[in-house]
Order: sequence, then structure tokens, then C-alpha cells
Amino acid sequence: MAPATPQDRARKRPAMSKPPSSGPPGSKPASKPWTRKPWSRPAGGSQPAWARQARPTRPRTDDDGDDAASGPPVIFGFHAVEAALANPLRRINRAILTENAENRLAAAIAAREVPVERVHPRDLDRRLGADTVHQGALLEVEPLREPSMNELARKAAGRPLVVLDQVTDPHNVGAVLRSAAVFGCAGIIMTRRNSPPLSGVLAKSASGALELVPVATVQNLSRGLADLKAAGFTVIGLDGDAPELLETMPWPERVALVLGAEGRGLRQLTRETCDCLARIATDGQLASLNVSNAAAIALHTGVLKRRAMLVPGTIVVPTSGS
Repeated sequence: MAPATPQDRARKRPAMSKPPSSGPPGSKPASKPWTRKPWSRPAGGSQPAWARQARPTRPRTDDDGDDAASGPPVIFGFHAVEAALANPLRRINRAILTENAENRLAAAIAAREVPVERVHPRDLDRRLGADTVHQGALLEVEPLREPSMNELARKAAGRPLVVLDQVTDPHNVGAVLRSAAVFGCAGIIMTRRNSPPLSGVLAKSASGALELVPVATVQNLSRGLADLKAAGFTVIGLDGDAPELLETMPWPERVALVLGAEGRGLRQLTRETCDCLARIATDGQLASLNVSNAAAIALHTGVLKRRAMLVPGTIVVPTSGS
């Protein structure tokens, strides 16, 4: 008997019936269960059980946005908390402290009669985030009373105002506040929108200066600058491409220094509203500065200028620079 050929074997093999379609006529048949990738979703769009389990989320911090969205405004960090306790205008609802922080702040807490909740450091880590440097101290507070821009202008008394044009980084704004407290700034003016909340990370970065330097917010910055000009202020915008040096220009008695966000700088309408633009003298390969560093240098320049006006000839200012 002749051996069977491959064609004979194929004819004798029973035909496999086609599985019935599970969808409407013309729809794509469901994928075979043994060919479906283990990480793909099954037919019907529902996720597998392991993917439906709740995933742990990172604790919310002040970098994530407005403090009000996650509870009452908070101030954390030893120096920020110490300054808030020393500020009679700051209303404090509760202090949440580790044992070490409570011992260090005992006198200030007793003077304010603030209710204290004793916690472990990991409790604050869970609330603020594991990467937050809280130093074992947190206060739940009420916002300070916000002065009007006109109030800041009336009380300036020859000291400069700093205007921030949509600077959103709380670390930068906090550092600007700290420099403002050091160099005698009369106040900070910010936009009501696109500015960080006056608590949390900003307060920590300010290292207590939030309790010392008044901060006003305005809805329309260009209109606010126009009001300052009407009140007798010279509005100087800091711009790295400006032709004039801040160090060599005449320093008016009433001045407002305007700084923009990093990268974008001053907005076009803000630039056009300023009386003049000036740059900080530099002498290196990099010509740009962090906004908080630029504010510190500009405010220090203002200190030297004011002293020179009091005692002419005592200060030598740069006459060149890139």
C-alpha cells in the first residue's frame, strides 16, 4: 500500500468549525483568549482586577496649588512658625508640633496661648509630603489682612516697592520676600491670579519675612502700575536686554521695581506701562539671573542709592558692565 501523501492527510483531517461571532454582523471578532496580551484590556473595555485597585497617591503639598483646596492655610518650618507666633496680627488656630519643636518654641507658644497637638515627624511627613522640610513645626492659620496698593504707596516713605508680574514659583516669591525684609522694601505687589498662596512653601522660603513685609494683590497689573505712576512713583522694569544700567541711572525718591517670571520675563503690556527699563550690570558669560537674585541685587542697589542721596559722594556706583 502506497504511503499517504501530505495532500491525502490534509483531506482526512477534520475541519474546524468557525466560532460564532459574539458581536453584531460586520463587527470585528473578539480576539482569541490565548493570543491576547496579558496587559491588554479584555473585550468590553473593563480593566482587570489588579488595575482597578486603588493606587496610593502622593500626599498633597503646597507646591500643588492653593492651600485652601486641601484644608486651612498652613505655615511650616521653624523660622516661619517662630515669626508667625511673634506676629500679633497673625491669627493662629492650632500648632502641630513634634516634642523637640514644642520645647524650642515653648515661650512663644505660652505667650500666644495656642492649642498644641503633639505629633511624630512622620505624621507631618504624611500631611505635607515626605520631601517637605518642616522641621517638626506646623501652624494652621488665618491669612493676614491684605493692605491695598494705595496703602503701600502712602506708607513707602522713600523705600522702594517690588512688583511681581505673574511670578508663580513659591520658592522664588518667598526668597524675594526675604530680600525685601533685609533691604527695607516697603511692600510687595503681586497679581491676584497666577501668584502662589501666601502660606506653605512660600512662607517657608521667606523664613519669617511673610510676617514682616506687607503684600498687596491687584486684579489688573498694568492699571495698578498706572495708579503708582499717578501717585508719584517712577516705575522701573528690570529687563536683561535694556540699554540702561540700574546702577548708573538716577534713583528717584519714590520707585517701584517690576520683575517678571523666569523665562518669559515682563509681559508686553507691563513693559509698555513702565516708565523705563533697566538691566543689572554683569561681567560674566551668563547674563541672566534668577528672579529672586535679581530682586536682591536691585534692592541692595536701592539701599546704596538712598544712602548716597543722604551723604553725597560716599558711594561709587559702577559705570560699565554688560
